[in-house]
Amino acid sequence: MNVSLNWLNDHLDLSHMSLQEIDDLLTFAGVEVEGIQQKGVPSDKIVVAQIKSADQHPDADRLKVCMVDAGEGELRQIVCGAQNYSVGDHVPCALPGADLGEGFVIKEGKLRGVDSRGMLCGADEIGMVSEVDGLMILSQDLEIGKPLQEIFDTDTIIEVEVTPNRPDLLSHTGMARELAALAKLDLVGRAVASAPETDDASSAIKLSAPDSCPYYTAVKISGVTVGDSPAWLKTKLEAIGLRPINNVVDITNYALHELGHPLHAFDAAKVSGALDIRMAADGEVFKALDEEDYTLNAEDVVISDESGTKLALGGIMGGLDSGVTESTTDIILESAYFTPSKIRRSSRRLILSSDSSYRFERGSDPQQVLSSSSFAANLIVELAGGTIEGATAVAGEAPQLTGEVTLDVEKLDQLMGGSISLEDAEGILTRLGLDKLADNVWSVPSHRLDLGRHIDLVEEIARVHGLDNVPSRFTGNFAHESDVDIAYDYQMGVRNTLASIGFYETQTIKLIADSAPDATIAQMDTALPLRPLQDGDAIRVKLPLSEDHAVMRPSLTPGLVATAARNIRQGSKSLRFFEIGRQFRNAGGGKATDIESDSIALLMGGERRPATWSVKAGCQGQIDAFDVKAVLNHILPNKPIQLNPRERDGFIIAADIQCDGKPVGVFAQLSPSKCRELDADYPIYLVELDAKKCQQLSKGISQVDDLPQFPGSSRDAAMEAPIALPNANIEKVIKKHNEMLLQSSSCFDLFTDPTGEKMAADKKSITYSFHYRSAERTLKAKEVDQAHQKLLDHLAKTLPITFR
Repeated sequence: MNVSLNWLNDHLDLSHMSLQEIDDLLTFAGVEVEGIQQKGVPSDKIVVAQIKSADQHPDADRLKVCMVDAGEGELRQIVCGAQNYSVGDHVPCALPGADLGEGFVIKEGKLRGVDSRGMLCGADEIGMVSEVDGLMILSQDLEIGKPLQEIFDTDTIIEVEVTPNRPDLLSHTGMARELAALAKLDLVGRAVASAPETDDASSAIKLSAPDSCPYYTAVKISGVTVGDSPAWLKTKLEAIGLRPINNVVDITNYALHELGHPLHAFDAAKVSGALDIRMAADGEVFKALDEEDYTLNAEDVVISDESGTKLALGGIMGGLDSGVTESTTDIILESAYFTPSKIRRSSRRLILSSDSSYRFERGSDPQQVLSSSSFAANLIVELAGGTIEGATAVAGEAPQLTGEVTLDVEKLDQLMGGSISLEDAEGILTRLGLDKLADNVWSVPSHRLDLGRHIDLVEEIARVHGLDNVPSRFTGNFAHESDVDIAYDYQMGVRNTLASIGFYETQTIKLIADSAPDATIAQMDTALPLRPLQDGDAIRVKLPLSEDHAVMRPSLTPGLVATAARNIRQGSKSLRFFEIGRQFRNAGGGKATDIESDSIALLMGGERRPATWSVKAGCQGQIDAFDVKAVLNHILPNKPIQLNPRERDGFIIAADIQCDGKPVGVFAQLSPSKCRELDADYPIYLVELDAKKCQQLSKGISQVDDLPQFPGSSRDAAMEAPIALPNANIEKVIKKHNEMLLQSSSCFDLFTDPTGEKMAADKKSITYSFHYRSAERTLKAKEVDQAHQKLLDHLAKTLPITFR
C-alpha cells in the first residue's frame, strides 16, 4: 500500500522525524517498508520558461529550434520535438545539470547538428501526472525563471507491506493511529464523521444473502453535479498512484484510503426499485467496470435491482452500466460489510482484485460502515452539490467482531522478562485505542480485529515497547562438531572448488533404469561403482513407478551421463559436471544388508576452453585424461595421484585411482559406441570417488615447505619398455626407490612405431626427466650422477626395460 507523507501530516505532526526514523519505527514494529519514493519536481534546476520563438529544424521535420527565456537575462536555444505548444507559452525547462531521476541528467549537446542547451519538459518527465501528450503548459501568471519546486508541492510516498492480520493499517487514518502509538504523538485533524440518521430499509433494500452480506446501507443524494475534482483531492489521489476520474468517484476512493472502508456509488437513474443483495445464479454473466465479462456461480454476491439487473459484484467491483458518469444527477451511495471468506473466494476464482476486495477479504470494520458513508456523503454534497434525501437506509445488523480481553499481568511480566512496568504497558494499550475496564479487562476497538486473546495484548505491548528491550533468557550453548557437520563442510568445500574451475553441479534422482527405456542409453551400463558389481549387488525396486526408476543407483555416473545427453542435444560443446550424493548397493553378493555411502562423481568431455576472439574455433583442444587428473589434484591437493589400469565392462579404458598409495575411486572413458548414442563426437571421461576416503586424506594441517635455497640439477633418461607396461608401474618403482636427493620426476616424451621400422612394434620409448636437489648444500655433478645412476639401476633391475 502507498502512504503519502503529506496525507499523514493531516493527522499528526511528523515534521520532527526523518524518513529513516519513520522507516525504522514501522519496520521494528512489524510493518515492513518496501520502499520510499520522492514525488514531485525532482530538481531545483527545472524552472518556468517562456517560448519566444520556434523555427523549423534544418535537418528534421519533427523538431523545432526554440529560443527560450528561462529568467537568465539572455535567451537559451533548445531543440524540442513536442507539437502542442505555441510561442508565448510558459513551460517547464530543465537546465543543464538537472537530474530527472534514474541517472538522467540534462546536458548541453547537439540534436541533429543543432546546439540544444536544455530540455523543455512534459509533466510525466518531471514527476507529475500528464494530462496531455507533449509539453506541460503552465499558467501565464507564473514568474519566469522560478523553480517549479517552489510552485508545486512535493511529497514522499512510503510503500508498506501490510500483513493479512492488520487490515486496520490499510488507510491513512489507520497508519496515522499506528505511528501516533509508536512515536507517542497526538492525532490532529482526524477525519471524524458522526453516524447518520438511519431508517428501516425494508422497502429500499432486500437482504437476500445475509450470510455473505450481514449489513448493508444506502443513502440517496440528489442534484449532484459530476465534474472534475478540486486540486487538493486530485493531488492526494495522484500521490498514491490513483487516476482522478470525477468528483463523486474520487470522493469514494479518497474515503477508502482515508478511512479504510470501501464505498461505491450507483447512478440512481439506472437503478429500478429496491436494491437486492443476493447470490448469483450459476452461469450468470456480469460486465464489470474493467469492461470484462465474468461468469458467476452461486457462491458470488451480486447487488441487483428489482428488475434483476446486476449493478455490482458485491465487495469486489461495480458494474459498467450502473456507474456514475458526467450525466449523472442522482446517486445512491453504498456502504456495507461483506463476509471476508466469501469475497476472497470469489476474487480468487474470478481472478479479479480491487482495492475494495483487498480490504473486504482481510476484514473491514463493520462498525465503520455508517460513519464512512456519512463522511463521503457530506463531502459529495460539499464538492458536487446536491442534497441528502432522507435517512440512510439500513438492512441487517453490523456484526460485533471485537470484545473484551483480560490482560494476565503475571504472564506479561514473565514473557517480557520484567522489562516493562504495568503502568507503561497500560499506556501502550491506551495509545493503541484500547479502553481499560475493571480487573485488567480491556475493551478492544472495533478496528482491531486481530486482538482476541491475552497473548495478542502482550504481543502488542512487546511490539511497541521494542523487542530489543526484552532481555534474552537463553544463551547459545557450545556444541562440538558432529561427524555429519564435518562431512557437510568438506563436501561444501569440494563443491566450491569444482565450481571455481568451471564445473556445474547436478542433482539427479536416486532411481535409475535397469535397461534402456524408450531406446535411450541403458543407465546401468554407464554405472561406475567403486567396486565392480556382482550378481545381486544392485538393489531393485519391487514395484517401480516406471521402467526408468527401477534400480537404486549403485553409482552417480548414470545421472551425469543422462545430464550430458540433454546438454549435448542443446548444443553444449564442453561438458564439466559433478554430483555429490548417495549411492546404494547390497554387500557380499546380495547376502548382506544394504549399504549406502557418499560419492563424488565427475564427467568431463568436449572442448577444453570455449572459442573466443583470441582462440579460434577448432583450436581450443579437447579434454583428455590428463585434464581429468588435474581436476583430481584440485580435489586432493598436494597428494600424489596415480591411475592404475583395470578393465571395466563397457568402458574403453578404466583405472583405479590411488592417492598416497590408497584406493580412493575409479576412472573410466566411455566406449565410442556409447558416445555415439549420446551424439558426442569426442571422448567422455567419468570419475567416481569415495567421499569419506577423500575427506580422511584431506584432514590435518597442510604443510608448507620453505623455498629452496640451493640450485638443483636435472637428468634425462630414455628407456625402452614393453608397450603393455603401464606408466603407473614405473612411477611406483621410482617412488619405492626413495632417493633422498630426487625432488621430482615426470614423463615428457613417448614414442611408438606400429610399423616396426624404427622400433619393435611391441616396444615403446619413454623419456623421463629427473630433478635432484639438496636442502643443505649445492650438489656437485658427481653426486647427482651417482644418485641418478642408482635410480636407473633400480629401474632396470625391477622392470623389463633397457636404457637407450
